[in-house]
Amino acid sequence: MKDEPSLIRLARESGDSAPAQPVDLGLRVRELRRAKDWTLEQAASQAGLARSTLSKIENGQMSPTYEALKKLALGLGISVPQLFTPPSQDQVNGRMAVTRSGEGQAHATTTYEHELLAGALTRKAMLPYRARIRARSFDEFDGWVRHDGEEFLYVLTGVVHLLTEFYAPVELKRGDSAYYDAAMGHNVISVSEDDATILWVTSL
Repeated sequence: MKDEPSLIRLARESGDSAPAQPVDLGLRVRELRRAKDWTLEQAASQAGLARSTLSKIENGQMSPTYEALKKLALGLGISVPQLFTPPSQDQVNGRMAVTRSGEGQAHATTTYEHELLAGALTRKAMLPYRARIRARSFDEFDGWVRHDGEEFLYVLTGVVHLLTEFYAPVELKRGDSAYYDAAMGHNVISVSEDDATILWVTSL
């Protein structure tokens, strides 16, 4: 059963995406100018624009031509698209989520038993989950599992075989780990007497 992609799709569809907000060009230009500690006169001179023109742009009183945008971007030392790109947040946002043992969100299938971690956080860049590996052979899967992104696994207990379509099977024991392209077909089976458990982290 190709349950891993469905798990990742579930995470992506659980409110983690939101439409991008349009950038206020005037505000953006003002922030870029102030970040350089320039006055209107200094910024206008750097861009080869009249002070009054730059003032009207910052105050949303005029829509600049593409030529004016090119001059403005050149003067600020950035590209034209960066004028419309929201500034990255360089401050710590303080996000944190604690998941106590056994309190993750369960998602069981015939091959894996997943426990989603940090489920309270939205807009995650990674999907962390603990998995109990029930499968004992490739035949228990409906073909290869593959999806976008990259993946990291760390063996917590037992011994597993990481099966991939481009490499020979790799045996991983407790404390071993692997990082791989998730678009490459992959499956994990337990070769322990008991079900093995692993920590899986998938990029979103």
